[in-house]
Amino acid sequence: MGLVFLVSWGFARRCDNYSLVDVVWAFGIGLTAWFWLIPSEWHAKQWVAAVMVSLWSLRLGWHLQKRIRHHHPQEDARYIKLREVWKDREVSAFFWFFQAQAGSVVLLALPFLFIARDADHPWGMWESVGLTLSLVGIAGEGWADAQMAAFKKTNGDSKAVCQSGLWYYSRHPNYFFEAVIWSGFYIFACGSEWGWATLHAPAMIVYLLLRVTGIPPTEAAAVLRKGDAYRNYQKSTSAFIPWPPRQKI
Repeated sequence: MGLVFLVSWGFARRCDNYSLVDVVWAFGIGLTAWFWLIPSEWHAKQWVAAVMVSLWSLRLGWHLQKRIRHHHPQEDARYIKLREVWKDREVSAFFWFFQAQAGSVVLLALPFLFIARDADHPWGMWESVGLTLSLVGIAGEGWADAQMAAFKKTNGDSKAVCQSGLWYYSRHPNYFFEAVIWSGFYIFACGSEWGWATLHAPAMIVYLLLRVTGIPPTEAAAVLRKGDAYRNYQKSTSAFIPWPPRQKI
């Protein structure tokens, strides 16, 4: 996986757009999970797990590449900020950043390794609950992304804030459903021996969404672009968990 991200880093450097790492990350987790799940003999749990992670990986990866292509050559605000932080050493810093992403791919795909190692274990409650949560999360995240895309397509005001559909109840419903997906992956893995030990996977995702690459930079960029309209949205609407707003804007 390190080699994949090395090649990706070189391509991103040539394109002068390091946002590419997000696409490689999404597809990379799916490919790593498939590598572990492919056995000499297939069992139902492996098939379901493979389909589950493929739906997530392909949907998110395709969505991200469309967004990056649409905005190219402009990078995501997170990477513009990193360029400022790593000024005069951005090439080497991004190299190690890409390699760190390679490491995170392996860590996050570990639930599927334990599923693969115990694939002949009978289907039980853990698998049923995990599958349900994952499918709800994938559908919810796709719905949220589609609603935001439709809003941007029909609204020409750059300062307008999307407050329709799921975005009426949460400022980041896509992030919320991403956390639901990973909780489902983990619960599914708990049906396998030692699957419970992969709690780090959903914990990492939630931490990144709430504290690092998710809400903080997204909100900072939104306030910068939309000003008071977004500040009012922040005051009334839940940041993460969908919930009725405190007041109408």
